[in-house]
Amino acid sequence: METAAVDAAQLAGDAGGLSIWGLFLQADLVVKLVMFILIVASIWSWAIIIEKSIRLRRLRQHADQFEETFWSGRPLDQVYDEIGDEPQGPLEAVFAAAMREWRRFTRRGRAVDEEAILSLRERSDRVMGITIGREMDRLEKHMIFLASVGSAAPFIGLFGTVWGIMNSFASIAATANTSLAVVAPGIAEALFATALGLVAAIPATIGFNKLNNDIGRYGQRLEGFANEFSAILSRQLEEAR
Repeated sequence: METAAVDAAQLAGDAGGLSIWGLFLQADLVVKLVMFILIVASIWSWAIIIEKSIRLRRLRQHADQFEETFWSGRPLDQVYDEIGDEPQGPLEAVFAAAMREWRRFTRRGRAVDEEAILSLRERSDRVMGITIGREMDRLEKHMIFLASVGSAAPFIGLFGTVWGIMNSFASIAATANTSLAVVAPGIAEALFATALGLVAAIPATIGFNKLNNDIGRYGQRLEGFANEFSAILSRQLEEAR
């Protein structure tokens, strides 16, 4: 048994010893599976963080450009005709949804009275609210994954740590040898699993908090624009009375 333990330690040294790759190769199958899951989760988390950061920056830039056009004093119908049925961003989608209701109302030739104004404003608010909800769902896609990695990865790494320490104690019991050559590899691979759990969890948690805050602020921007645009439509109807 002692010879087998020494051979195993020697094999670990040949495979890289206490290097990262060596720790992975000499790890138990269960610990290897834990490490693999954490590595994949970390890579996917970084992909989500980078993609959403780039997307939010582009959406903010596009929103700035659209608001500049919207507040330039140009006729709303002209702005809507340029956008067409394919808005390029959430802010344009909110604007287009309300303008469709506006055009349906004006084509109908209905008398402009207090009831008509309230009806149009109610429909406009409803379609803009639905559009905002749909666009926010798209922005928040995969955010639950970041939250899950941030909360679960340390526990997954801890599971690998506990399993590795159990193997270390089993090796000690089987060889009746408490030398560092027998104990160190198992403890090292166990702690490596914990380290991977933290490597996956820390960026995921920070990324989730930052992205969640940015998405929330962008959602408030959409809602603020919707409220302002609804007031503008109501004002134009009142002036047409």
